[in-house]
Parts: sequence; C-alpha cells; structure tokens
Amino acid sequence: MTIKKCVLAYSGGLDTSVIIPWLRENYDCEVIAFAANLGQDDCNVAALKKKAVASGASKCYVMDLRKEFLEDYVWPTMQAGAKYEGTYLLGTSFARPLIAKYQVLVAQKENADAVAHGATGKGNDQVRFELTYAAMDPRLKVIAPWKDSKWNIHSREEAIDYAQKRHIPLGGISKKKIYSEDGNVWHLSHEGGILEYPEKEHNYDMLKLSNTFEKAPNRAEYVKLIFENGVPVALNNRRMDAVTLLAMLNKIGGKHACGLLDIVENRLVGLKSRGVYETPGGTILYKAHELLESLVLDKATLAEKQKLAQTYAFLVYNGEWFTPLRQALDAFVKETQKTVSGVVTLKLYKGNIIPAGVESPFSLYDPNLGGFSDVDFYDQKDATGFIRCFGLPLKTRGMLLGKKSPVKFGKTFV
Repeated sequence: MTIKKCVLAYSGGLDTSVIIPWLRENYDCEVIAFAANLGQDDCNVAALKKKAVASGASKCYVMDLRKEFLEDYVWPTMQAGAKYEGTYLLGTSFARPLIAKYQVLVAQKENADAVAHGATGKGNDQVRFELTYAAMDPRLKVIAPWKDSKWNIHSREEAIDYAQKRHIPLGGISKKKIYSEDGNVWHLSHEGGILEYPEKEHNYDMLKLSNTFEKAPNRAEYVKLIFENGVPVALNNRRMDAVTLLAMLNKIGGKHACGLLDIVENRLVGLKSRGVYETPGGTILYKAHELLESLVLDKATLAEKQKLAQTYAFLVYNGEWFTPLRQALDAFVKETQKTVSGVVTLKLYKGNIIPAGVESPFSLYDPNLGGFSDVDFYDQKDATGFIRCFGLPLKTRGMLLGKKSPVKFGKTFV
C-alpha cells in the first residue's frame, strides 16, 4: 500500500507518539497529527503541537470540541438513558466518532490519502474509528499499526523502549506505572497493570478526578440541578454553559467519590476487560435525569424508553454512531424530552447519590391520588372490576386446566 500523506488521530500518549515515527519509517509518508480537545487534563495545545512535530509530524491540528462533544454526543446519550451493560456511561465510546469525524475532515482539507489510529486489534476503539471513516469517506486508506504486518511492537513495555530510543517524551509513563488512561470532560478511564487481574484488589492509586470512598468527606453536600427539555442548564441556581456546568459538577462529585466504578465488561470483539472509571459529574447527571423522568413521563413511554436505552447503549459502545438507527432513536428520545424540565436536588455522601427532592411544571404525580386517603377522582371500588378483568386469563386457565396446568406453584401443602 502506497501512502503519500496520512492524518493520525493523535493524543500525545504512548501509542500515538510512537506511531508518528513508525509511519514515516515504514510508509515513507508525510504524517499530520490531529488532536481533539475534549476536556482532558493534559490537553496543552502548545505542548501537543511541539511534541507531535518533535516526533516527526509535519504539523499538528488541535481542535476544541468540548461544546460539540457535550451538546451533540453526551447529552443525547444521557437523555436516552444509555448505560452499557447497565453500568458503563460510555465516556470513551461516544468520544471516538467525534474525533474520527474531524480527523476525516482534516484529511480532506489536507488532501491526504490515508488516516491512522493507535487503537489495538483487541479493543473497541478500532471499530469506532474505522466505522466513522467508512461512513464519512470510504476512499480513505486506513492504517492501523497494531494490526499491520510491519508492526513489531507487541506490548506497552516494548512501546516504551521504542519511544526511549527515539527520545520521545513519555510524560510520566514508565514500566512501573503503566496504566492506560483515556480522559475527557465526561470521564477518565484506567486499564492495564494490576487491573488485568480481576481477582486482585488495587488501592486506587490511579485516581485523578475522584477521592476514594474512605477519603470522601464525612459530611454530605447538596446539589441542585435544573433541566430544560432534558438538558442540564443550571447548577445550584446558577445558569451556565455545558462545559462549565460539567466541570464544576466533576469537582463536587469527585470530592464525594461519586461515579467511581470498577467493572469487568464485554468488549465488542468478544473478550472481557477490566477497567476503573471515574465519572463523577456524569453519574450525578444521569441520576438527576432519571429522577426527573420518573416524575414526568407516563408509564408506557418510560417503559419503552428503558427498553430502547439498551439498544442505544449497544450502538454507541459498538461505534455505530453515524447510523440511521441511532438517529431514528434520537428522534424518539427527543420527543420524550419535551416535558423533562424541572429541578432535582441530590445529597452526595461517600459515593452515594441520594434523592432529596424533584419538582417539575409537567409533573404527573398527584399527591392525592398517590396517597392512602380516599379522593373523589379515584373510587377504590373500581379496582374490583379492574382486577376481575385483568386476572381473567389466569382464572380461565385455572378453571379449564385445573391440575393439568403446566404452571408450577411449588409446595402446595401446609
């Protein structure tokens, strides 16, 4: 495969730092680095550009995509209630299509004939990047070094050796401290090292956003969130933009060890992996949004939405962001959010997110109906006829089949 110019999805981390010289050495091509600022702590624009060029790139683009990331990727996923395997809030998953999208746009601007990424052949990110490339510009050639026959680096330890021989700064990464991290304004993930052994406990020495549960304050703290059409717009009675709101909520939630997760998940390629995730602000927002929906959505809509949330989560996790199905689900979710406006108060205490009040002008909760007292609007005698009709299939089965019924009741004697 002949390549003249390649745009690399660049983070400044270990893998992509060694890929720049590797591309030049093995494909004899010009390498342009592209980095996205999604709110990761280490996104120093000047330092990223300097490091990329020092590593052999002809230039380096760095784009601030934080606003688009939250408003067009994170908020819709949160509104959908999507959680992969019931726990993971998809912090890396929905970041990759956005990065790949602008990587393709840079490649088109620079008339490049190839794009490259540093994802391994064992992970999910390779799929997320390459599905986006395919959707946006199928003509582009794709170089994925970890799957390339020319690639002879088979571990992070070997990558460190490769970088050191070429005098590439490692930014604190060493063979002793070898956690693989991925961060943005939504979360920070950690993999590798002792985390590769699920039978072993670790001491959370990798945490950067959160306290441990033990170190969290002994006094609870209250936060108040205001939503408009499913979008968080204010924190503690202060209206603010999405990036500022989440950054502040991350600090508050991190202090109280909220959103700290240690899980084994099923990757798309079929293997299991263990990771530690820090998602303090995001976990709080998910909880607040769920509480508000429980107040304003009717039973049938909420039930259907909860079923579709799993489908949405799989689509995001599997890199199928730019697909008709995901966009169709967005249309449904957007319709459900028309009444998801109100105020949610939460109490944070040592990792716990405790409901402390929810109100909305679209609330479907009637304290008279929901209480135990009789009200004119609801006659409890009506329940007799309702149960008679609702239970008719069971009664009919019992009458017609009797002991021939295949339904098992367990012990039938006293």
